[in-house]
Amino acid sequence: MSKKYNALAQEIVKLVGGNENIDSLHHCQTRLRFRLVNDSKANKEAIEKLEGVSKVLLNGGMFQIVIGMHVAEVYEEVIKYIDNNDTVNTVTTVNKRKVLDIVADFISGIFSPIVPALAGAGMIKALLALLIAFNLVDKASQTYIIINMIGDATFAFMPMLLAYTTAQKLKCNPILAVVTAGVMCHATWSGLVAAKEAVTIFGLIPLYLVKYTGSCIPIVLVILVQAPVEKFLNKIIPNSIRLVFAPMILFLVMSMLALSIIGPLGDYVGTVFTFIFTWLSENVGWLEAMLLAGVYPLLVIFGLHHGLAPLGTMQMAQMGYDAIFGPAVVCANVAQGTAALVAGILSKDNSVRQIGTSAGVTGLMGVTEPALYGINVPKKYPLIAGLIGSACGGLYAGLTHTHRFATGSSGLPAVVMYIGGDSMGNFYNILIALIITIVVAAICTFVLAKKYEKKSHSPIDVTVNDSRVNKQIVTPAVGNIIPLNEVKDEAFSSGALGKGIAIEPLEGTVVAPFDGKVVSLFPTKHAIGIISEEGVEVLIHVGLNTVELNGKYFEAHVKQGDEVKAGQILITFDLEQLKKENFCTQIPIVITNSNDYHLVKAINSKSVSLNDPLLFVEA
Repeated sequence: MSKKYNALAQEIVKLVGGNENIDSLHHCQTRLRFRLVNDSKANKEAIEKLEGVSKVLLNGGMFQIVIGMHVAEVYEEVIKYIDNNDTVNTVTTVNKRKVLDIVADFISGIFSPIVPALAGAGMIKALLALLIAFNLVDKASQTYIIINMIGDATFAFMPMLLAYTTAQKLKCNPILAVVTAGVMCHATWSGLVAAKEAVTIFGLIPLYLVKYTGSCIPIVLVILVQAPVEKFLNKIIPNSIRLVFAPMILFLVMSMLALSIIGPLGDYVGTVFTFIFTWLSENVGWLEAMLLAGVYPLLVIFGLHHGLAPLGTMQMAQMGYDAIFGPAVVCANVAQGTAALVAGILSKDNSVRQIGTSAGVTGLMGVTEPALYGINVPKKYPLIAGLIGSACGGLYAGLTHTHRFATGSSGLPAVVMYIGGDSMGNFYNILIALIITIVVAAICTFVLAKKYEKKSHSPIDVTVNDSRVNKQIVTPAVGNIIPLNEVKDEAFSSGALGKGIAIEPLEGTVVAPFDGKVVSLFPTKHAIGIISEEGVEVLIHVGLNTVELNGKYFEAHVKQGDEVKAGQILITFDLEQLKKENFCTQIPIVITNSNDYHLVKAINSKSVSLNDPLLFVEA
């Protein structure tokens, strides 16, 4: 890191009242954010006079020193002069969360890490099915037995995998958790279950004969109990004997509880889930697949889809296949990719055509956010066309009880995950479902485009004072224009960070305002800096004080150093959640090197859409 900010860092630490007055420090895209023990000890006027400091603000309990685009370099020097670095942390806003959010986060957290293992095992099963279908392997051969064993291992020892991930989520010892799961999966216990003879401990405590290999719910319930028991034992047992006696007591207590009460209870819950999954698949599979396929893109837009992902994993863990989540989502993703691709091809606007083509192909591969936020949501009709197409494809998949046998990305390559079972029927059915999806989505997009697509206009040729501008910057967000001096943050409204304009957004998408390179992207994803090919440096800051969310509700679609094209998706965010948590959603867009230009002129407009001219810069 550059040493040129060393002297500035020393002065800042000194003038905020010294190390002893600093409670915490972090930085956002433009400023150092101190939480001081006593704000009155900081010399605000003296700090503002330092070369390299644009402004000092006291806002929301934070002592903010506005540096600009080089804030990360200054931060690296400042923390060297703070003795107790344990206090220098990123401030995290703790929000009250709904019970459903907590449950969804927990389920996603324990199942997501094992998805690669499930995907690999499922693909081995698919490979085995192909070998059988083409008569390359006989079911009675040792080759079949060994390959089948490799494919079964993940499912057979599912409790041990989930024990590890659940322990990590609950912040207890994952190795001890795996041992408890090992007791439940032990061959001796499986033998006792197979013998079907009553088992008791000391002739008093009955152990219920339940087979736990291949299960998932029993071990999760066990570790939910084991975590607090482990912490209690570590608290009451002296350090000198804890290493030996804490694990011993934990294994005895939890093994007895697992085999006598908690495990059987979990097995009962798992049986109920299996019954529900089976009933839905056999009786109303067409309805659930059609509904989920039809609404899934809407859930993606609002960030609600993550909570549903474990459904497919749970069904696969319980039953060996997924008939709910997988078929619906692959149809939904392919439909939105198709709609974006067709909309892009039909557009006469070069930038829209580029976005539609790239985002459409990406959507077909299973990643739909670029298609949704770049084309389908702003234009609306491709979104509707995609929803119709995916619902039709999902309906066919549901009517034919199409199953997948592995997990992974839900795009066109995912069709191989439907190879399995005793025939190739599921594979053929998902192909038909996707053909229906693509055809319907493409036709609907074409028809709706004829009605709703406006005629394309050629780019506006703007001159200022009879001389052509050096650079035209298009709007990176849809919304209403706000003069920069009306932004509710003095660092921006005063022009300390540069000249520009602001937008009150109507949608949660930020796109590139020109062809250029990402020069800075803050880890909390709320702000991004881009430099054009001509050297124009632009900072786009989504919301005010949104750094306090620590990345919550934000998603970055590029990384620092990436080359980007005008109109390419940079950041998406949950606009409604920002409003619900009372964050100001204004998006300042400033030319951080304004001093290099003779003129920075804003467009005179009340509202803007993506790719509308926004700022004009003249050297």
